[in-house]
Amino acid sequence: MTRHMSITLEKRGVSCVARFLEEDAPLTCDIVWDALPLTGDVYHAKYASNEIYTLVPPIRGDAPGAENPTIAPAMGDVAYFYFPMGEIGYRWAREKGLGGLPGIVDLAVFYGRNNVLLSPTQGWVRANVYAQIVEGLAEFAAACNDVWRAGAIGERLTYARIEDRS
Repeated sequence: MTRHMSITLEKRGVSCVARFLEEDAPLTCDIVWDALPLTGDVYHAKYASNEIYTLVPPIRGDAPGAENPTIAPAMGDVAYFYFPMGEIGYRWAREKGLGGLPGIVDLAVFYGRNNVLLSPTQGWVRANVYAQIVEGLAEFAAACNDVWRAGAIGERLTYARIEDRS
């Protein structure tokens, strides 16, 4: 049975459905699935172009390793990043009172084309693509673009299981 999840921008009331890519990223899929639901403040990428994401504490220790890795996510890709503390997220962790974490997990959605994962401080950044949006991308992309234009303050990004999908 193929697993699916909903991805929701809570304040904007917009959701899409993503299918897990279990053959391409089995460990990453299991890590995320077992942790769902996950929610957090939404951020819009500064450098990667058409990306929104939320940061969460490590789900199962550290990184799952490279599975279906990319530095150029496609429209509709859902990606998992693991950053050891100090590379990214240290301000976020301190603000949340989580300064002792070994790292940070970035759960991202790419809602448009022409994305490149190039950080001015880290160089090329690799992400595991573990899911693909299969329903509601156009409406979700419009809401993501609104996050970029109107702002992310008060918006929450939620990933949740869809248990029964026939």
